[in-house]
Amino acid sequence: MIKLHQQTFGTGKSIVLVHGWAMHSGIWHDFAMQLAQYYQVTCIDLPGHGHSDNLDNFTLEQVADALVDAVADEQSCWLGWSLGANVVVDIARRYPERVNSLVLLAGNPHFTCTEQWPGMKVDLLEAFAEQLALDAPATLLRFLSLQVAQLPDYKVLLKNLKAVIMARAIPNIDALQGGLAILKYADLRSALAEAQMPILVLLGTRDILVPIAVAEAIKALAPAIQMVVIDKAGHVPFLSHPQIVLETITNFMDAPCH
Repeated sequence: MIKLHQQTFGTGKSIVLVHGWAMHSGIWHDFAMQLAQYYQVTCIDLPGHGHSDNLDNFTLEQVADALVDAVADEQSCWLGWSLGANVVVDIARRYPERVNSLVLLAGNPHFTCTEQWPGMKVDLLEAFAEQLALDAPATLLRFLSLQVAQLPDYKVLLKNLKAVIMARAIPNIDALQGGLAILKYADLRSALAEAQMPILVLLGTRDILVPIAVAEAIKALAPAIQMVVIDKAGHVPFLSHPQIVLETITNFMDAPCH
């Protein structure tokens, strides 16, 4: 069993925060401190990211298995952001006894677009994969800028994102390529539609990576899902609109169905 770096704050209902591609759990710090006023919040580094050990094979199933093995709580709300959203849906699919609810933050169960499903263009993901091999730091910075583009406080948010990223070593390259492969190939739409636990999805109207059309597509796929669209938010709504995200999650967590 590989060792994954994690920190837990607060007491109460358990929430596990799973970060996105190329990030680490430090991205959650301020938001986690706010959530921890109400709940027990665990922030965990994905394998090969932050302070966590590497996986021999960074696949969706291997990553999900490693997280489930690492987190002690029997049942939790699993909150996944971006790539993390794919991971927590897979955990809910294969380990439903460990999941009492899901929160998907700027996530898409089928991250790349097709004629029938909105998403990110495949050629853009493939370009990231090619550029990673040539210049990983520059590729990561380009990805960061896409996450906050079109937001009024773009420069401040980008500066904060850069500071967080640089606080720990660049993730393992194999893990980064594996993460891009998950985003390119994983299709968790049926898993999302068949999930039996309460699910909250939060999307931003200015998210370049997860287009807002995903909101209607998910609602058509699984009408029971609670969908919240945040006006003028991009791909990091917990940084740009923390109060709205916090209030939405607390309302969801404290609803009678939990």
